[in-house]
Amino acid sequence: MIKPIVRDVLFLGQKSEDATKNDMAIADDLTDTLSANKDRCVGMAANMIGYKKKVIIVTTGFMDMILINPVIIRKSGVYETEEGCLSLDGVRKTTRYKDIEVKFLDRNFKEQKQKFTGFLAQNIQHQLDHLEGKII
Repeated sequence: MIKPIVRDVLFLGQKSEDATKNDMAIADDLTDTLSANKDRCVGMAANMIGYKKKVIIVTTGFMDMILINPVIIRKSGVYETEEGCLSLDGVRKTTRYKDIEVKFLDRNFKEQKQKFTGFLAQNIQHQLDHLEGKII
């Protein structure tokens, strides 16, 4: 289901809780909502559509990828950048890492580890900030 984008900074500023198998409808809602906003968005966190659960979706360029309960386990190549967000107006400065390795559960709740680099790594870091209640 396509959900409205949350713009309430008090809600967005709250930390998300671990997702369970009972929360899988969130992945479907994220997929539908990202698809409806593809012209202006490359990723979303569950709190952007009203769920305080640790689920994100990112566009890899050829497919959309769901990451459940994601955690960065390695990072390198620090740099400064500016980012915008569908939930907020304008852009803000932030620190990111060029290369990251993330541990997460896939849609089947199978544990995965994957390395990401460049813009995809930056996108994932932005979504993970959402899960921590960081307003970027």
